Amino acid sequence: MTSLNETHDPKLKSWISSANDPACDFPIQNLPFGIFSTADDPQPRVGVAIGEVIVDLAALEAAGLVSPPGAEQPVFAAATLNPFIALGRAAWRDTRLQLSRLLREGTATLRDNSALRERALVKQAVATLHLPVDIPGYTDFYSSKEHATNVGAMFRDPKNALLPNWLEIPIGYNGRASSVVVSGTPVRRPNGQIKLPDQERPVFGPCRRLDIELETGFIVGQGNALGEPIACEDAEQHIFGMVLLNDWSARDIQQWEYVPLGPFNAKTFATTISPWIVTLDALEPFRVAQPEQSPQPLPYLRHAGQHGFDIHLEVRMRPAQAARASTISRTNFKYMYWTMAQQLAHHTVSGCNTRVGDLMGSGTISGPTPDSYGSLLEITWGGKHPMTLESGETRTFIEDGDELTLVGWCQGDGYRVGFGECRGQILPALSGAR
Repeated sequence: MTSLNETHDPKLKSWISSANDPACDFPIQNLPFGIFSTADDPQPRVGVAIGEVIVDLAALEAAGLVSPPGAEQPVFAAATLNPFIALGRAAWRDTRLQLSRLLREGTATLRDNSALRERALVKQAVATLHLPVDIPGYTDFYSSKEHATNVGAMFRDPKNALLPNWLEIPIGYNGRASSVVVSGTPVRRPNGQIKLPDQERPVFGPCRRLDIELETGFIVGQGNALGEPIACEDAEQHIFGMVLLNDWSARDIQQWEYVPLGPFNAKTFATTISPWIVTLDALEPFRVAQPEQSPQPLPYLRHAGQHGFDIHLEVRMRPAQAARASTISRTNFKYMYWTMAQQLAHHTVSGCNTRVGDLMGSGTISGPTPDSYGSLLEITWGGKHPMTLESGETRTFIEDGDELTLVGWCQGDGYRVGFGECRGQILPALSGAR
């Protein structure tokens, strides 16, 4: 499955010096796509992150320096990436190659054009980042064996933590696309029905067990027609790229509502994603084998080759008055039992159609050790074992004012392909609701 090309060369450097820092998330080997605006130009448009700057692709397109194959009209002046993504995989790859060559050390075309460079290079620090795609639909999976086992052991028989279907199909549910927000957007604590163990009927009020779910998400780049499934072997050709994803979860609301149809209000209030979409092409050098699957999946869920990715992931929590955040979890995407290709193949096997911009969440990503669990539910084992932060404060679940940040990166030889931040701060619930 590996398909490396010149854009993956670890020796590549850029004339944008900040991109050459080994700790930078956005070296020339990455080139993730997003949507940004500035105070001087408030119109959202397409950009690519490199080093500490954003390359304004609308400006480069207007100047004739970047031209996506198949585009009959400009696509980078748009407020979402959807028009560009809709051009297809060949256009994504060609555009990324054009940008790689344009930004390489020794290429003078843009570097020595001071007027265009002044317009086309924007400091990330002064830019506003927006939701990168218009999301027609959102699906959340439940594909970490470690996470599913922990939750099953917590709420059911530990000896039979996994339900019989879990090892046979990528479990998922249709989420709420309208409440997907970009990193930095404050998240209000939800109100809802909560069934307390000592009361016969539920009470209504603010969630008391607010949690994070450390996930990634992939963006559908090429949809399928209604009634025409995507084959597992072909599924990655339909994926544009990946983001970090925090599927905020109201555990007490969910515990009361999830039988018999699954999560509803416990998940609909907010899902946060990172603003930069790291293309699947940028992740190509970091392929690893996925975990062994037993029993062997049914034929429609089988694919040859390596479909895991070595992505380091961390969760950081900062209380409102704390000077710095505490890292509360370190894990890796490579632990995921069900792959993105299997998720997409299963999602469409019934004939369900997908569309450009659809978001597919991985489900909580947990590793094999307590310090690699991807939710507070697991880290504190349902609130039974409070954790202590660097500030000295303790937590079982999220309190008002807490800021949660997800980060992720792939470590290369002298460079890293990073995702930036997926961040949100919790606001108090609305009062006076009845």
